[in-house]
Amino acid sequence: MNPLQRTLIEKAGHDNGFEHVLPGDEEHVALASARHPAQVTVTVVGDVFDVAIQSGSATLAQELARTFPNEGRVTHGFVLQTEAVLAQWLRRAAALSQALPNQAVTAFEQQVQAELSAMPEPAAQNTEVLRMVRQRVGQQAYRQAMLDYWGGACSVTGLALPQALRASHAKPWAECASDSERLDVYNGFLLSANLDVLFDSFLVSFTDEGELLVSEVITLSDQQKMGLAAGMRLRWVSAEHRPYLRFHRQHFCS
Repeated sequence: MNPLQRTLIEKAGHDNGFEHVLPGDEEHVALASARHPAQVTVTVVGDVFDVAIQSGSATLAQELARTFPNEGRVTHGFVLQTEAVLAQWLRRAAALSQALPNQAVTAFEQQVQAELSAMPEPAAQNTEVLRMVRQRVGQQAYRQAMLDYWGGACSVTGLALPQALRASHAKPWAECASDSERLDVYNGFLLSANLDVLFDSFLVSFTDEGELLVSEVITLSDQQKMGLAAGMRLRWVSAEHRPYLRFHRQHFCS
């Protein structure tokens, strides 16, 4: 690896969510971040980049493979053909690493503590204040995690207008046993507002394969008015989604 290649890789990391360069050797550039747990190494092999994931979420590689299905996936990483693709891969890896369990929980706890520390002590010790802060911060953290995981687009339609997107829980917030469940990016989907309302009311759901299920309560005329159409489905479904989907279908108003 020549100095120019090393500089280009380090800049790509800095600009795309991997701002730290770790000690390495002449053949590899090791990249990391203070904002998420993923660490990767980049090697130049001929005219391509060989990127290996050294640490991070157990599902990071499989999730990256969804976005980069045509890249040469090898057992220890990905083969990326250009600097532009390398930058896209790093940016997606950083976004996923901030969303996948349990990084969202870590960020949530840090934000809660920061907000409580800024309050007068009597208020910070109040049980109801603590509950409200945790719920508000948790919902914000969950929404951001869902935006990161789904690339800022509805998990069904691909709509990419943030103001019209909602972070929907499959297992409702109040019924979750822990903050890990509440903030689990697999516990729900990023949905356009109309789908979110129906999903939250158990009037639509999804099969384990991601096919949209529509309650008989919704007439064909109303389905058309709300943009529900045959063949609508989730863009993908992970194995980790399925326990939450099964919970949701148990409450589905078929």
